[in-house]
Amino acid sequence: MKIAVLGAGPTGLYFAISMMLRDASHDITIYERNAADDTFGWGVVLSDETLAALAANDPVSATTIRESFAYWDDIRVVRGAEEITTSGHGFCGIGRMRLLLLLQDRARELGVTLHFKHNVDDAEFDRIRAEHDIVVAADGLNSRTRARFEDAFRPEVDMRANKFVWLGTKQKFDDAFTFIFEKTEHGWIWAHAYQFDGDTATFIAECSHKTYDAFGFGTMSQQDSIAVLQRVFAAHLGGHALMTNANHIRGSAWISFPRVICEKWHHDNVVLLGDASATAHFSIGSGTKLGLESAIALANHLAAGGDLAAYQEERKLDVIRLQSAARNSTEWFEDVERYLGLDMVQFNYSLLTRSQRISHENLRKRDPEWLAEAEAWFQKSAGGNGSRRPMFAPFVLRNMRLANRVVVSPMAQYKAVDGNPTDWHFVHYAERAKGGAGLVFTEMLCVSPEGRITPGCPCIGPGQEQAWSRLTAFVHAETDAKICAQIGHAGRKGATKLAWDGIDQPVAEGWPLISASALPYLPVSVVPKAMDRDDMDAVTAEFVAAVTSADRAGFDMIEMHAAHGYLLASFLSPITNVRTDEYGGSLENRLRFPLEVFHAMRAAWPAEKPMTVRISAHDWIDEGVTPEEAVEVARAFHAAGADAINVSSGQTDKAEKPVYGRMFQAPFSDRIRNGLDVPTLLAGNIYEPDHVNSILMAGRADLVLLARPHLADPYWTLHAAVALGDTEQAWPAPYEGGRRQANTLAERARG
Repeated sequence: MKIAVLGAGPTGLYFAISMMLRDASHDITIYERNAADDTFGWGVVLSDETLAALAANDPVSATTIRESFAYWDDIRVVRGAEEITTSGHGFCGIGRMRLLLLLQDRARELGVTLHFKHNVDDAEFDRIRAEHDIVVAADGLNSRTRARFEDAFRPEVDMRANKFVWLGTKQKFDDAFTFIFEKTEHGWIWAHAYQFDGDTATFIAECSHKTYDAFGFGTMSQQDSIAVLQRVFAAHLGGHALMTNANHIRGSAWISFPRVICEKWHHDNVVLLGDASATAHFSIGSGTKLGLESAIALANHLAAGGDLAAYQEERKLDVIRLQSAARNSTEWFEDVERYLGLDMVQFNYSLLTRSQRISHENLRKRDPEWLAEAEAWFQKSAGGNGSRRPMFAPFVLRNMRLANRVVVSPMAQYKAVDGNPTDWHFVHYAERAKGGAGLVFTEMLCVSPEGRITPGCPCIGPGQEQAWSRLTAFVHAETDAKICAQIGHAGRKGATKLAWDGIDQPVAEGWPLISASALPYLPVSVVPKAMDRDDMDAVTAEFVAAVTSADRAGFDMIEMHAAHGYLLASFLSPITNVRTDEYGGSLENRLRFPLEVFHAMRAAWPAEKPMTVRISAHDWIDEGVTPEEAVEVARAFHAAGADAINVSSGQTDKAEKPVYGRMFQAPFSDRIRNGLDVPTLLAGNIYEPDHVNSILMAGRADLVLLARPHLADPYWTLHAAVALGDTEQAWPAPYEGGRRQANTLAERARG
């Protein structure tokens, strides 16, 4: 093949090397607009995984690269006068200039032609494209190729909020990858520092845009801003200066990071590679990793026949995963001031797990001694003892003390008869209470027959008190669990079929529906009546009656359901609330009726018992509730007396476009908990003990709800304790023999 590569960065060079290794008869030419020894970065960080991929692809260049690496095992986090160092992280760094020269030599050795100081304009690009089988655009973050064929590649460029500047220093930071957080007169500034050769380290300074503006970095010369940073970080630089290699830039060298992702990576015989197609934030050190691994994959596909669509399909998932981790890390640093008040142990843990790629048990493999100390700190802070996992720490809301932080999430069963719970409900909830969870939620208990989602949904009122009392009495007598009644009204989402008969489809003989506005949930749904004042008064009275019944039935806690597009949620979201009176429009108005109901419920509920509110923190729809607005919703309910906020998202309208993933709602809970200092409950694709422990230890929530795992295994908590080697978890007395055998078998398997 005759191949042209635009850009002689690590990705472009390594692609050319990889192609020549597969067939030495290829004719490959690289065009680079800069000189061979120009580089505007400092060090590059690579993982052991990437090194293994390089060694498998080209042992020769991998060996020369490895010989130039600086290795370190520790991460040190410094916040003012406090610091913590953890081990077992296994990083290696190499100077970007050194890496480029090594790859240039290897490319020439294999027969690649390199042209430096060669700027390819549009006319030459067209000629090159016509004369070559493939044109690989590895022309970087500001790719001219991507911009020229924007309609074909359909890029999305998200300019991130923080400002940063990429510097170097002779203070080597040779014993640890170091994060330094310093509070200044204008706000916090932090640094990412790591060694990359025998006497030099990368030093990236970062801050919020607000702090950047307050210092006036944007109007300073590079040397003036460096002088400020040297003063801020003087205690850590050991008398060494900070250095720039961006003298080609006029004025400030501070920039914002653009997150780039292209819908399509290829157009005719042109293919994007590396930062031209997708970027990964420097805070996870994976931009070069992404480029090198994509270079190998592209070479494989071209060698196998040149299917560019298959190349994109293969790499897309890995790129999305890495960009998701990078997004989590980026947002953590953008919101870092939210965490700087955490205890240093929790702050350090939060930083280490910010991308959600490093799990709780992975940290144990890296540094078991530190993690054990951190778990002991968590237990002590929670009023427990020992160093059990965070999920087994107690938690207190008002007078309710939970034995652990695992919660059985509300899950509709559709097994009620005329609104009345049946033996199915008794067995279902009793089994999960026996299963070791600290708290068990009922499904949404409807305040009236007209408030049901389906004919199979249960209610809570005088007629149901005896059945619910039977359940709560069993839970209290036979288990350590507490039990919560979630109370709600379906609103416009009511009068639908059972889930297995046609979810969200209207029943043949339904009942009248009400909502904030006369908007049907689906085109085939019943159009609800927009509530008037009489409707509001009647519904409020129904909620109060439900609360009174829940108390008489012996529930330990209640939750007002104001999420997922149900009645109260329909007032909160501008998607479902288009009212023009005092209950619509501004957030203050949209909150008015749900707060009226909350105040009435709280007044009817005993003062010693806790009450929570479930909200949808993101509608996943343009013009809907955003995570930022959800903070204000949570603030209002907490101020009204809510003891905690149950953070969920979506299900407001079928037009939603949610972005799923492991623990995908954790950022919403994190924002509310740490932004408002309010306890939160969290659900959402959480299915492993590792997920629970990492969420709790990082301070992203106080209680963790699991739904489907508890459908699959009512004894999820007991089995999790066995898997983790926790022998302190209590089992029901009649099951003692099973506990002993399970722990013995687990210990034998670990041995």
